[in-house]
Amino acid sequence: MLIVGRIGKPHGIRGEVTVEARTDEPDTRFAPGAVLRTMPGANAVDRGPRSPEAGPDPGEPFQVPDELTVESARWHQGRLLVAFEGVLDRDVAEALRGTLLTVDSADVAPPEDPEEYHDHQLVGLAVVTRAGERLGEVARIDHAPASDLLVLRRPEGRTALIPFVKAIVPEVDLAGGRVVVDPPGGLLDL
Repeated sequence: MLIVGRIGKPHGIRGEVTVEARTDEPDTRFAPGAVLRTMPGANAVDRGPRSPEAGPDPGEPFQVPDELTVESARWHQGRLLVAFEGVLDRDVAEALRGTLLTVDSADVAPPEDPEEYHDHQLVGLAVVTRAGERLGEVARIDHAPASDLLVLRRPEGRTALIPFVKAIVPEVDLAGGRVVVDPPGGLLDL
């Protein structure tokens, strides 16, 4: 699964939500009619078996549906606002907060730029130095404002963050199953 967004806070009273887009193609991924799979995020709360169509009920738990269909999407003051089918009020929209939105990675065409990668292509790759020393493997990609970060799972169980920039990550070898890094001194000790 490829994460394309994360639902943020509600916007207004009619069920619209802010979405933190995690895709280079937000207008395509969030086009009306697009069906997105859901995953609980770090802030999502599974409130039990209740569908969005039933509406919120403070006495009964709410469960995020497995899929959401985009009804409409628009940009407002630099933020993506999305309305999903069946999400009709602010309470249901609030219950979706923190939910991750995904698409099947098999449905995503590979990037045209040879130096661009989807997260799922990198996760699990071995991370080695230029000299061939194995440092661990890519556990996930964090999308930070300054640059993307490779989250390296070290053999002893710790994690380290490696800025995904050409100066530090000179080579990605998908066929060979590895990422070559040239970290500055002390970077892996943080």
